[in-house]
Amino acid sequence: MSDNNLDLSSLRQNYKRSTLLEENVQQNPYQQFDLWFNDAVNSKIVEPNAFSLATSTTDGFPSVRIVLLKEVKKEGFVFYTNYNSKKGKELLENPKCSMVFFWSELERQVRIQGIASKLSHQESFTYFKSRPKESQIGAVISPQSEIIPSREYLESKFEESQQKYKDIRLALPDYWGGFVIRPINFEFWQGRESRLHDRIMYQLMPHTNEWQIIRLAP
Repeated sequence: MSDNNLDLSSLRQNYKRSTLLEENVQQNPYQQFDLWFNDAVNSKIVEPNAFSLATSTTDGFPSVRIVLLKEVKKEGFVFYTNYNSKKGKELLENPKCSMVFFWSELERQVRIQGIASKLSHQESFTYFKSRPKESQIGAVISPQSEIIPSREYLESKFEESQQKYKDIRLALPDYWGGFVIRPINFEFWQGRESRLHDRIMYQLMPHTNEWQIIRLAP
């Protein structure tokens, strides 16, 4: 523990920037997400597409990390990773996952639960080809989530690969690509005064495939 005697219980922020009412939300959660995401972009928030991704082992032990959203399409939310990484392996074993976007400047967060699946090879290839060559090399050489001997080891492999692929186009590794997360519910959270936050949930109804809008207590 720190010795600076900081009283964590005294850290408080009284949210009063905006409201979230049923009569003002979109009927479709993707449209509501688009509105809030555009607000985050227009507010010049650093990496507004960053979100926390929670995965779980088959025996229920969770893990969470920050990743970057790269596309929103009708099938769901897309990000890219090494399939042999911890998150990649966990999603392939247990595709149930959760996402959280937090935009503190707007006093907002969006929580999404969904089911992940691999993107097609062609979609992954198209995105991989669009990345800067240095990022392509980084994806190829890094055995993500595995133990490596040192930072120097990683940088040496990177420098060697820069020379190797100087005039050669890199191929998409079979261990790297995209996931798409298909939501089953969304929760939009707007901070309010006195901790009486607004929480609007969109729940996908399994038999009708329609979204039900629900208010949750803060």
